[in-house]
Amino acid sequence: MLRINQLKLPVGHTYEDLNTKVFKILRTKEIKELTIVRRSIDARKKPDLFYSYIIDVKVADEKAVLKKCDKKQVSVVARESYEFPFKNVNCSKRPVIIGTGPAGLFCGYMLAQAGFKPILLERGKPVDERTKDVAAFWEGGKLNPSSNVQFGEGGAGTFSDGKLNTLVKDKYGRNKEVLSIFVKEGAKEEILYDQKPHIGTDVLSTVIKNMRERIISLGGEVRFSACVTGFVIEKELVTGVVINQNEVLDTNHVVLAIGHSARDTFEELQRIGITMEAKPFAVGLRVEHPQKLINLSQYGVEDHEILGSAPYKLTFNSENGRGVYSFCMCPGGYVVNASSETGRLAINGMSYSDRNGENANSAIIVSVTPADFGDSDALAGIRFQQKLEEKAYALANGAVPVERYGDFKVAVCGDEIPESEAISGMELTPAIKGKWQFAKVHSLLPDELNQTFVEGMESFGKVIKGFNAPEVLLEGIESRTSSPLRIFRDENLQSNIKGLYPCGEGAGYAGGITSAAMDGIKVAEELAKNLMNEENA
Repeated sequence: MLRINQLKLPVGHTYEDLNTKVFKILRTKEIKELTIVRRSIDARKKPDLFYSYIIDVKVADEKAVLKKCDKKQVSVVARESYEFPFKNVNCSKRPVIIGTGPAGLFCGYMLAQAGFKPILLERGKPVDERTKDVAAFWEGGKLNPSSNVQFGEGGAGTFSDGKLNTLVKDKYGRNKEVLSIFVKEGAKEEILYDQKPHIGTDVLSTVIKNMRERIISLGGEVRFSACVTGFVIEKELVTGVVINQNEVLDTNHVVLAIGHSARDTFEELQRIGITMEAKPFAVGLRVEHPQKLINLSQYGVEDHEILGSAPYKLTFNSENGRGVYSFCMCPGGYVVNASSETGRLAINGMSYSDRNGENANSAIIVSVTPADFGDSDALAGIRFQQKLEEKAYALANGAVPVERYGDFKVAVCGDEIPESEAISGMELTPAIKGKWQFAKVHSLLPDELNQTFVEGMESFGKVIKGFNAPEVLLEGIESRTSSPLRIFRDENLQSNIKGLYPCGEGAGYAGGITSAAMDGIKVAEELAKNLMNEENA
């Protein structure tokens, strides 16, 4: 296989243009197969924008073609596809997976394809029913603690932008396998090669249902409204799980894909002696800008017919050692009330697949460590989150609190920082799913975090003109960025209680849809190996 690097074409090019460029580089038209490996946007000469490609090509006579072409741009590669280590097994024991977020869903999907017939337990509802519950809550209805933005089929990522990029290295091919499964179950093929792939919450819901149906068709089982409320432990070995406080399901292999918001489950795990520790994470506020402003900065035009709404990624390191960075950026998206507990308010961001909303939003978050939590307990980070969420709820009587950045900055810094230039001619109204009202958002975070947040915003204003303008909207509180704890697992991916497999973002081993799904596959591999060893013993 020959690989072409840095093949550049204007973003409006045709497929014929791509073929012509490949023919020119390789100096042949004898091509058997052409595969796009990666596509990224080159905006260095904006508003003239280009796609930069990595292309794999099969040719009839590889040596002859390689001899004629420019070897600085063309190289020989060996492409390998991922394969799960077991196929068509007949195993008497059925593994149990707690949670149907990306970690649990992909773990179950791989095990089902291999023949293990897993049982997936989800405290919430199927995604269609869940979507109705969430919409009713956003319209002023009562919060359902088991069916909301955090809990239900698909996990917290279901109501997000559906971003699928990850910084996790992929030497085993799990990342490509995750993306391939998404495409197989209904996502667009572009996610296989776009540098910043995304699905959108609307398409993701369809993919999730298709994955569930696939698991069931292969002999697996998916049970909803099935909250795991306890564990049966004998001699430091799990022998079962308790469902809804009254049903015991016997099993010796349990995947803990519980997500970062399953606080009651974390408490139960601590009670039975599971080794856990508090870990660093980040908290902050959602920031809304006009999408046209972001487009102008990133693409050089306010509206781009082909590329649509532009994303951004920003980072800043404060002198106090804290990092400030954009998180879960949603082009053309909405801020959403993502609460899961009565009397506590948390928010998140969400985009549909077309990303055509008027506003861009992102969490601008500040790093925190266990030293900030006021306790050394493994659950101290959860209590830190809960206090912030209680303040946010009280601040606007359960509605999402909103404040202009100009007012926020004056409250935090007084006259220490000069006023920013206003966004000329652009109106900015909150794009929020759920009730909202103006309030003193500056009262949510501790003083040091507020100061660091402002430092980050001012720094980002030097990168994107208008980012720190007085009209910019801030909303809080963004507290569920990642798990505030990590559950110990050994080289066999099991906790100190054997047969319990901590998995995904909630257990502290992932951050985002793709990395959680990859960890789900990783755990499925190890669990399958252990099950087969037992079966053959």
